[in-house]
Amino acid sequence: MGRVGILGGTFDPPHIGHLVLADCAIESLKLDHLLFVPAADPPHKRSSTRLPIEHRLPMLERALAADSRFEISRVDIDRPGPHYTVDTVEIIQNQYPDCELFFVMGSDSLRDIITWHRPDLLIERVRLAVMQRPTASIEPGIHASVLPRLEQRVVIIDAPRLEISSTEIVERLRQGKTVRYLVPQPVLDYIEMYGVYRG
Repeated sequence: MGRVGILGGTFDPPHIGHLVLADCAIESLKLDHLLFVPAADPPHKRSSTRLPIEHRLPMLERALAADSRFEISRVDIDRPGPHYTVDTVEIIQNQYPDCELFFVMGSDSLRDIITWHRPDLLIERVRLAVMQRPTASIEPGIHASVLPRLEQRVVIIDAPRLEISSTEIVERLRQGKTVRYLVPQPVLDYIEMYGVYRG
């Protein structure tokens, strides 16, 4: 049985923190590969996506090109929204029927998971691989009264606590500040070539 990780996000833009988390997830969970799932129209961020997928996808492709363990899934791009994680996972589960799936998330997402669509069904379909974040250190059994099986479905990833956010990167770009070591060089090349985030 293979082991596949799933890392969703807007990747707006993709940055070093995404790559470090993905690399640590592969190492910690002994994954065969990890799927990056860019969101086309995330229900909880509908108004905050800064760039359309036509820019975010090629940036992500450039960010991942050097590592064959990383793949991009178009599951949320090629179907109409809104997209919920539980539905995305079901499609990926059908694509990888013989694999154990791990949904990679930050501890802030675990904290909020009871607000997600059908979290009970989600944790039946995947294990939750959680990276502790400085702003949201959390116990796996936090929602035991609502999701009694949650604690058994959570595994904590050992990863560096990098405080890098896409929002901060965009703000720096708009202020004309450097982001050279916050995003992979191919992503920076794309940003400079097309002048995105500069307005």
